[in-house]
Amino acid sequence: MSEVVLRNYLRKIEKVYQAGNATEHTYRSTVQDLLETLFPGISATNEPKRIKCGAPDFIITRKQTPLGYIETKDIGIVLDQVERTDQMKRYLGSLANLILTDYLEFRWYVSGQHRMTARLAKVGANNKLVPENGGAEKLTDLLQGFFVTQAPTVSNPKELATRMAALAQLIRSAIHLAFESEEGGGSLHAQMEGFRQVLLPDLTYEQFADMYAQTICYGLFAARCNAKPGTTFTRERAAYQIPKTNPFLRKMFDHIAGIDLDERIAWVVDDLAELLNRSDMGTILQDFGKRTGQEDPVVHFYETFLSEYDPKMREARGVYYTPEPVVSYIVRSIDFLLKKEFDLSDGLADATKIKTISSDGKYSLEAHKV
Repeated sequence: MSEVVLRNYLRKIEKVYQAGNATEHTYRSTVQDLLETLFPGISATNEPKRIKCGAPDFIITRKQTPLGYIETKDIGIVLDQVERTDQMKRYLGSLANLILTDYLEFRWYVSGQHRMTARLAKVGANNKLVPENGGAEKLTDLLQGFFVTQAPTVSNPKELATRMAALAQLIRSAIHLAFESEEGGGSLHAQMEGFRQVLLPDLTYEQFADMYAQTICYGLFAARCNAKPGTTFTRERAAYQIPKTNPFLRKMFDHIAGIDLDERIAWVVDDLAELLNRSDMGTILQDFGKRTGQEDPVVHFYETFLSEYDPKMREARGVYYTPEPVVSYIVRSIDFLLKKEFDLSDGLADATKIKTISSDGKYSLEAHKV
């Protein structure tokens, strides 16, 4: 069965190739037909809007669960050179199950490491495709491995932070590209304007993309920490699993990552949720004081995540974990000084508001005095 399907695939590829006017885009429907014929039940999605925003050419799913990704290049492109591009480095650093192909050669990577290569054919005289001996069998084995593989469970905080940071960088990049695309920011632009009106009048596109990426990552992590053991973790369920003790994060996460999540970045958010679904949170949280209950692992993990995501930002913002007794002392001291030196009887709980003007003079906002 697979040999017949692969022979038909080569025949279609050769016909288009010999026409002399094909590009890498021309062959994509043929690859989609090949994959969905060989493996019923999977979906190989090629969405131009997503690709423009940094997604690989194909996203492979089964019942909406991401299985892997395929990046395609035109016949004749040297894959050794493609491997060294910034684009492939980003993919290999963040996507756990990936194939790179020029439609004739297929290279499979798991967690950034090369696992297997199969060449179905090579270009011969008169642009005819010459099948490789054993190529069909080897490609069948490669694809079967690709579709059934599951990335190893993550059980180390450093590894989880590194992988989350790489996906956060993809989200940030995708938002940048969305604003630069022909369609513009779309729903993302509307959300940014909302943040400008409510929170940060001077918010730039770059700051919005960064805030968006971090909120999604941190919201998913907080939800995963709070999810019941043994349940499947998904992006759709995450908003309900963020602790109610953090109402601001719950509302903000639901606003930017709920049912209206922009489809141009939904693919990478779903991949991040799947990464967390495969993570051994019990083991990971042990290093953050989970056993004593005296430290908030969600807060503590942010330092580790930010050191991988953007170490310069971490340094600039002074994001270093402060032990809980020190935090308690600082808070109590400030509360005392507000009451004694500033005549605010409620201290940190003072609800007095004052008017403030934005730096450019365009906005007038009410802000808490404390």
